[in-house]
Amino acid sequence: MTDAAIRTYEVRTYGCQMNVHDSERLTGLLETAGYAAVPEGEQADVVVFNTCAVRENADNKLYGNLSHLAPIKAANPDLQIAVGGCLAQKDRATITRKAPYVDVVFGTHNIGSLPVLLERARVQKEAQVEILESLEVFPSTLPTKRDSAYAAWVSISVGCNNTCTFCIVPALRGKEKDRRPGEILAEVEALVADGVTEITLLGQNVNAYGVEFGDRQAFSKLLRACGEIEGLERVRFTSPHPAEFTDDVIEAMAETPNVMPQLHMPLQSGSDRVLKAMRRSYRQKRFLGIIERVRAAMPDAAITTDIIVGFPGETEEDFLETMHVVREARFSGAFTFQYSKRPGTPAATLEDQVPPEVVADRYQRLSELVNDIAWQENKNLVGRTVELMVAEGEGRKDAATHRLSGRGPDSRLVHFAADFSALGERGTSALRDGSSLASSGTVSKPQPVRPGDMVTVTITQAAPHHLIADGPVHSVRRTRAGDAWEGRSSAPKGVGLGMPSIGAPAPLPEAPSCSIG
Repeated sequence: MTDAAIRTYEVRTYGCQMNVHDSERLTGLLETAGYAAVPEGEQADVVVFNTCAVRENADNKLYGNLSHLAPIKAANPDLQIAVGGCLAQKDRATITRKAPYVDVVFGTHNIGSLPVLLERARVQKEAQVEILESLEVFPSTLPTKRDSAYAAWVSISVGCNNTCTFCIVPALRGKEKDRRPGEILAEVEALVADGVTEITLLGQNVNAYGVEFGDRQAFSKLLRACGEIEGLERVRFTSPHPAEFTDDVIEAMAETPNVMPQLHMPLQSGSDRVLKAMRRSYRQKRFLGIIERVRAAMPDAAITTDIIVGFPGETEEDFLETMHVVREARFSGAFTFQYSKRPGTPAATLEDQVPPEVVADRYQRLSELVNDIAWQENKNLVGRTVELMVAEGEGRKDAATHRLSGRGPDSRLVHFAADFSALGERGTSALRDGSSLASSGTVSKPQPVRPGDMVTVTITQAAPHHLIADGPVHSVRRTRAGDAWEGRSSAPKGVGLGMPSIGAPAPLPEAPSCSIG
């Protein structure tokens, strides 16, 4: 393409971390095909929606956003609109019936076909709907444009073999398919060589990894192997399933220094009766036993969870069992959801749907308890000194408060004062890698740190969802990750993720079942 012919794109993403990572692949595919990210504030020539199908409002959100593009498409027929992801896999031709101006519909198993489908739709002047029923190519073989220079998702599996009654994801993503360990480690090593210092291993049921090739300890072995990769500072993973969370994984987490003391462990319900109705193959006692063993091995571990309120048939007694588990587990955070029917799931046809006003009341009570416990746990960290990886885009008020933001080893978000006065006039004294804050080594004022660099601060204040460090920064460690961020900081971004996208990828799914088994 000549410069005049280059078409621009925008990718809008809804849902779980798997969708976020898929959007990085869609971006890579489009740029490989000659498209360019649309400059901020301009209308793209191609708009791609990567959708979620877990909650009822996912449909409403998609069609609402599509309707906003309808008049733009009418005024500019060359605008192309593509819809992919789980909702596209589920609804297929329904999308073009409800929004006949959509040009391309593609599913979860054929994201690599997007550029071809766009070109075919452009030439043939008609909508292209292509949905495959099974995965033909593991998506990690596709081109990828990472949204972060220093933190990366690495898929180790796709699909899920569980049959949770509230979740439609296994029907849309298919049965679990595992990558070979050598492929995963080769990708991690390539990322580290490119400046990445933190990875998050990703799968719908990440700790079931190895089931396809018959190794029940494959995931713990993978964690330990990541610990051998020089230059890789932080390893995280999401999301595991309590039924398959084994002691060898806990041991690997505790004994591998670069595996972070953080765990996202979906509970869904604390009631054994409801868990059975959900087809969650564990019970309250097993779940609390996992939490106890994790805390025994890693006392400072931050544990988060997913909880659904108002599952069909849930009684007040069932709900109080969930509240009991929350009090016992003392989660550092929880993603709480009001149950909503999803057509195609067994739970949608269950009797005893809980009245909306009851669900809303229980949701409010649970949220208050979760926030209160999270606040108490955060208050316990006041006065503690922590090392943060500096982040970008995670502190909405940073400019107004003159703070920067970063995440600790446990993934807690910390807003810290941009006060480097304690480092002295010569920036070398507090740099633990021995380099200076400026190339000359002598500066009257230290340069600002960059996303990907490491700082050490002391926590001075706590809130339910973040911490504050308002004292001076104790030390700065400039890193290869910071160098990588600086090297690409002027590059345009093409993925609108709708969630913090630089730094430790926080577990913020559209709904819990997108990121679990």
